[in-house]
Amino acid sequence: MAAKKKADAAVENTAEVTQETTEQVQDTVEQMTEDNKKELDNKKYVVDHLLSTKREGMEDLIDYMEQIGFFEAPCSGGNHLACQFGLVHHSRNVMMAAENIGYALLGKVKYAEIRDSVIIAAALHDLGKCGDYGKQMYVPNILKSGKASEAKPFKRNPALLPLDHATRSIKLATLFIDLTEDEEFAIRYHDGLYESANYAVKGNETPLYLILHYADLWSSRVTEGSTDEGSEE
Repeated sequence: MAAKKKADAAVENTAEVTQETTEQVQDTVEQMTEDNKKELDNKKYVVDHLLSTKREGMEDLIDYMEQIGFFEAPCSGGNHLACQFGLVHHSRNVMMAAENIGYALLGKVKYAEIRDSVIIAAALHDLGKCGDYGKQMYVPNILKSGKASEAKPFKRNPALLPLDHATRSIKLATLFIDLTEDEEFAIRYHDGLYESANYAVKGNETPLYLILHYADLWSSRVTEGSTDEGSEE
């Protein structure tokens, strides 16, 4: 009898564990499905808006963005959206914030005059975070223990020379499209005076630059919850 009870208990425990495991797998699959849906929505938003500008060379640029991993890359090493698909998610957040800021402050007519530039600058301001020369800007941050860091999942790629990502964004974008002077200025200085190298922006702020800067700041600090100031990490 005792042996039978033990056997029954073992079967019951196995069933409970199996049920729990099944539920965990289902939860994981559902979360992955939801994450993939969000990623596809973010990608579609960015691509559709870039194409809507009808800027010559844009289709080729989008193909290139696909090739270099823009739509899968993290946005930072351990700050805002430091996860796969983080960069495209952040880009969408900035695009939406920029649209809201521009429309609210300039009004419908004036905003329409720079809308294409707002879309392009907001979508491409962090393009340089994809890296260059076949090297990703962010790589997995593996600790000495051999485990991935939970606090800072990614780190700057030591094999890639540390050109600031804003300058690299302009370089990569202009391989395929022409940027206006205003778009290039806004992208180059979008981090504002949080970067010491950006002192030249003082007194030369343009509406497009201000829209992009505050949209990026709002997205990273408020929407995405980062507290880090001006760091690419």
